[in-house]
Amino acid sequence: MAGAAGQKRDYYEVLGVQKNVSAQDLKSAFRKVALQYHPDRNPGNHEAEEKFKEASEAYEVLSDPDRRTKYDRFGHAGNPFGDAGGGFQGVNINDIFGEIFGDIFGGGGGRGRQRNSRGADLRYNLEISFEEAAFGCRPKVTIPRPKKCETCSGSGSKSGAAPRPCAACGGSGELRYSQGFFAVSRPCGDCGGTGATIPDPCAKCRGSGKTPSEEVIEVAIPGGVDNGTRVRLGGMGEPGDRGGPPGDLYVTVIVREHPLFQREEYEVFCEVPVSFTQAALGAKIDVPTLDGKVKMTIPQGTQSGKVFRLRGKGIPHLHSQQRGDQHVRVIIETPTELSSKQRELLERFAEVSGEETHPQSKTFFDKVKELFG
Repeated sequence: MAGAAGQKRDYYEVLGVQKNVSAQDLKSAFRKVALQYHPDRNPGNHEAEEKFKEASEAYEVLSDPDRRTKYDRFGHAGNPFGDAGGGFQGVNINDIFGEIFGDIFGGGGGRGRQRNSRGADLRYNLEISFEEAAFGCRPKVTIPRPKKCETCSGSGSKSGAAPRPCAACGGSGELRYSQGFFAVSRPCGDCGGTGATIPDPCAKCRGSGKTPSEEVIEVAIPGGVDNGTRVRLGGMGEPGDRGGPPGDLYVTVIVREHPLFQREEYEVFCEVPVSFTQAALGAKIDVPTLDGKVKMTIPQGTQSGKVFRLRGKGIPHLHSQQRGDQHVRVIIETPTELSSKQRELLERFAEVSGEETHPQSKTFFDKVKELFG
C-alpha cells in the first residue's frame, strides 16, 4: 500500500463494498478480507500482510460514522492515517479483532475474560405433543448443570486462599506477540485466560470451582409455539467462574407429528372421509378439533376435495388471545366391496341418472366435444 494519501486505494474498493454499505455488511466484508490475508494464514507473505494492513485501516475509518462522513466528503485528506510513510499508528488491532472475530486468532477479549467470567449458556431440546405446543405446558426436565463446588465454595482453592496472579502473563490473561507491523494477543495457556492460578486446587473440583450435577427444572412453554421455538431461562445456565454471573438456558421446542392434524403457522388442516350418500344427500358429521369433536354440516352435492373452515379452531397466537382457523378437506370414499343388493341399487341409480346429476362430468365432456368435435 502506497504511503501518500493520493496513492492510497479507495477504502470502499479495498473492502469490496459500495458507498451505501450498511454497518453490518461492512463488518462482514472486513471479516472476509481479514480472514483471507491474516498473517497467521500467510506466514512470511509480505503482500498478504500489506493487504491485511490496508483492510484494517479501511475498516477503522469506515466503521466510525464521523470519520466515514469526513472520508466521503474529502477522501483520504479528511482522514490522515498514520505518518507520511504510511505507518499504521493509533490503530488498536486487538479492539478491532475483539469486535469482529472474538477469540479467532486470539485477538482481543483476553482482559475481559479474566476473573468473574460469566458461565456458559446451556441448550436443551424438548419434545412436546401437538396439543401441548398449541395450548402450552409446564414440563419438568432434568438438566445436566454444573453447580458451585460445596467443598471450596466455588473458589477452586483447597485452603480458600485467593488465586494468585499468573506468573506467565502477569495477571492479564493474555500473552502478546509482535508479528510484522502489529501485535496480537492470545489467551495465556498457563491460566486459561483467567489471569490467575490456584496454588492449592480443591481436590473435589480440581480447581474449577464447579462439580457435575443434574437439576430438575420446570419449563413454562407458552401456547402457540412451533418447531424450533426457543425459550430462554435467564440465569439457569452454568455458574460463572469465581463468582461470575451464570449463563442462560435455552430450550428448543420440537413438536411431535399429529396423526390427524397438520399446521401452517396458526392454521390447522385435516382431512375427513365422508360416504357417497352423505356427500350427495347432505349430512351432519363429527369433525375432530383441538377442542374435541364438533358437528359440521355437509351440504348436499358436496364434491370431494371441498374445504370447509371452522373459525377459531386453530392454534392460539403466541402471547395473544387470538386463534387461527381449522380447515377441513372432505374426501369422498368409494365403496370397495358391495353386496348384491347395493350393486343392484347402484345400477338402477346409474340407469336413471342423467348428465345433469353430474355437473363436473358434464362440463368436462362438453369441453372435450368443443376441442375434438
